Amino acid sequence: MDTMGSRPSGTFLQVVAGLIQDESGRVLVGQRRAGTHMAGFWEFPGGKCCSGESSRQALDRELREELGIRVLSATFLTTLTHAYPDRRVRLELWRVKRYEGDPVSRENQPLSWSFPEELLELPILPADEPFVRSLLAAQRSNEAD
Repeated sequence: MDTMGSRPSGTFLQVVAGLIQDESGRVLVGQRRAGTHMAGFWEFPGGKCCSGESSRQALDRELREELGIRVLSATFLTTLTHAYPDRRVRLELWRVKRYEGDPVSRENQPLSWSFPEELLELPILPADEPFVRSLLAAQRSNEAD
Protein backbone atom coordinates (compact mmCIF):
# COMPACT_ATOMS: atom_id res chain seq x y z
CA MET A 1 0.00 0.00 0.00
CA ASP A 2 2.03 2.93 -1.27
CA THR A 3 1.46 6.62 -0.80
CA MET A 4 -1.19 8.04 -3.11
CA GLY A 5 -2.73 11.46 -3.45
CA SER A 6 -6.26 12.47 -2.57
CA ARG A 7 -8.99 10.35 -4.06
CA PRO A 8 -12.49 11.46 -4.97
CA SER A 9 -14.93 10.76 -2.15
CA GLY A 10 -16.94 8.24 -4.20
CA THR A 11 -14.07 5.93 -5.13
CA PHE A 12 -12.39 3.23 -3.12
CA LEU A 13 -8.85 1.99 -3.27
CA GLN A 14 -9.10 -1.82 -3.57
CA VAL A 15 -6.72 -3.52 -1.12
CA VAL A 16 -6.10 -7.15 -0.11
CA ALA A 17 -4.40 -8.48 3.01
CA GLY A 18 -3.27 -11.92 4.10
CA LEU A 19 -3.82 -13.42 7.53
CA ILE A 20 -0.82 -15.70 7.95
CA GLN A 21 -0.50 -17.71 11.17
CA ASP A 22 2.19 -20.10 12.30
CA GLU A 23 1.69 -23.39 14.17
CA SER A 24 1.68 -21.62 17.55
CA GLY A 25 -1.06 -19.17 16.51
CA ARG A 26 1.15 -16.15 15.97
CA VAL A 27 0.14 -13.74 13.19
CA LEU A 28 2.52 -12.11 10.72
CA VAL A 29 2.33 -8.30 10.59
CA GLY A 30 4.54 -5.69 8.99
CA GLN A 31 5.28 -2.10 9.89
CA ARG A 32 4.62 0.58 7.29
CA ARG A 33 7.82 2.24 6.11
CA ALA A 34 8.77 5.89 6.45
CA GLY A 35 7.47 7.90 3.51
CA THR A 36 4.32 5.79 3.06
CA HIS A 37 0.74 6.58 4.03
CA MET A 38 0.34 5.91 7.78
CA ALA A 39 4.08 5.24 8.25
CA GLY A 40 4.94 3.44 11.49
CA PHE A 41 1.61 1.63 11.81
CA TRP A 42 1.49 -2.17 11.71
CA GLU A 43 -0.68 -4.07 9.22
CA PHE A 44 -1.43 -7.46 7.78
CA PRO A 45 0.74 -7.99 4.67
CA GLY A 46 -0.80 -7.20 1.31
CA GLY A 47 -1.46 -4.23 -0.91
CA LYS A 48 -3.38 -2.60 -3.72
CA CYS A 49 -5.15 -4.48 -6.50
CA CYS A 50 -3.98 -3.54 -9.97
CA SER A 51 -6.44 -2.77 -12.76
CA GLY A 52 -7.94 -5.96 -14.19
CA GLU A 53 -6.55 -8.10 -11.37
CA SER A 54 -8.77 -10.27 -9.17
CA SER A 55 -8.44 -10.02 -5.40
CA ARG A 56 -6.84 -13.46 -5.24
CA GLN A 57 -4.35 -12.55 -7.98
CA ALA A 58 -3.48 -9.37 -6.08
CA LEU A 59 -2.98 -11.34 -2.87
CA ASP A 60 -0.67 -13.80 -4.60
CA ARG A 61 1.35 -11.00 -6.26
CA GLU A 62 1.58 -8.79 -3.17
CA LEU A 63 2.70 -11.59 -0.84
CA ARG A 64 5.27 -12.76 -3.40
CA GLU A 65 6.63 -9.20 -3.81
CA GLU A 66 6.46 -8.26 -0.11
CA LEU A 67 7.36 -11.54 1.61
CA GLY A 68 8.84 -13.80 -1.07
CA ILE A 69 6.23 -16.53 -0.54
CA ARG A 70 4.04 -18.39 -3.02
CA VAL A 71 0.44 -18.74 -1.84
CA LEU A 72 -0.81 -22.29 -2.39
CA SER A 73 -4.16 -22.06 -0.62
CA ALA A 74 -6.14 -19.06 0.68
CA THR A 75 -9.72 -18.52 1.78
CA PHE A 76 -11.62 -15.25 1.63
CA LEU A 77 -12.67 -14.12 5.13
CA THR A 78 -14.29 -10.69 4.97
CA THR A 79 -14.42 -7.24 3.42
CA LEU A 80 -14.62 -3.89 5.12
CA THR A 81 -14.41 -0.26 4.09
CA HIS A 82 -12.53 2.45 5.91
CA ALA A 83 -12.35 6.20 5.34
CA TYR A 84 -9.07 7.95 6.00
CA PRO A 85 -9.02 11.76 5.69
CA ASP A 86 -7.43 11.56 2.23
CA ARG A 87 -8.75 8.25 0.85
CA ARG A 88 -11.27 5.47 1.24
CA VAL A 89 -10.25 1.82 1.08
CA ARG A 90 -12.14 -1.40 0.50
CA LEU A 91 -10.05 -4.04 2.21
CA GLU A 92 -10.42 -7.79 1.78
CA LEU A 93 -8.86 -10.16 4.30
CA TRP A 94 -7.83 -13.63 3.17
CA ARG A 95 -6.64 -16.47 5.41
CA VAL A 96 -3.50 -17.91 3.86
CA LYS A 97 -3.78 -21.62 4.67
CA ARG A 98 -0.71 -22.91 2.83
CA TYR A 99 2.26 -21.23 1.24
CA GLU A 100 5.68 -22.10 -0.10
CA GLY A 101 8.82 -20.37 1.18
CA ASP A 102 9.75 -18.54 4.34
CA PRO A 103 8.30 -15.03 4.78
CA VAL A 104 11.06 -12.42 4.75
CA SER A 105 10.96 -8.66 4.38
CA ARG A 106 11.66 -7.99 0.71
CA GLU A 107 10.68 -4.31 0.94
CA ASN A 108 12.73 -3.44 4.03
CA GLN A 109 9.73 -3.20 6.34
CA PRO A 110 10.02 -4.63 9.87
CA LEU A 111 8.07 -7.87 10.30
CA SER A 112 6.77 -9.44 13.51
CA TRP A 113 5.20 -12.77 14.39
CA SER A 114 2.81 -11.74 17.19
CA PHE A 115 0.14 -13.51 19.18
CA PRO A 116 -3.28 -11.92 18.53
CA GLU A 117 -3.41 -10.34 22.01
CA GLU A 118 0.03 -8.78 21.40
CA LEU A 119 -1.38 -6.94 18.39
CA LEU A 120 -3.27 -4.73 20.87
CA GLU A 121 0.09 -3.36 22.04
CA LEU A 122 1.09 -2.27 18.52
CA PRO A 123 -0.18 0.78 16.65
CA ILE A 124 -2.36 -1.17 14.20
CA LEU A 125 -3.48 0.46 10.97
CA PRO A 126 -7.04 1.74 11.64
CA ALA A 127 -8.43 -0.19 8.65
CA ASP A 128 -7.00 -3.43 10.15
CA GLU A 129 -8.32 -2.89 13.70
CA PRO A 130 -11.66 -4.67 13.04
CA PHE A 131 -9.73 -7.70 11.77
CA VAL A 132 -7.71 -7.78 15.00
CA ARG A 133 -10.91 -7.59 17.08
CA SER A 134 -12.44 -10.46 15.04
CA LEU A 135 -9.28 -12.51 15.43
CA LEU A 136 -9.32 -12.01 19.20
CA ALA A 137 -13.04 -12.85 19.42
CA ALA A 138 -12.47 -16.07 17.44
CA GLN A 139 -9.53 -16.96 19.68
CA ARG A 140 -11.64 -16.44 22.84
CA SER A 141 -14.43 -18.53 21.32
CA ASN A 142 -12.01 -21.37 20.54
CA GLU A 143 -10.58 -21.23 24.05
CA ALA A 144 -14.09 -21.47 25.53
CA ASP A 145 -14.86 -24.65 23.56
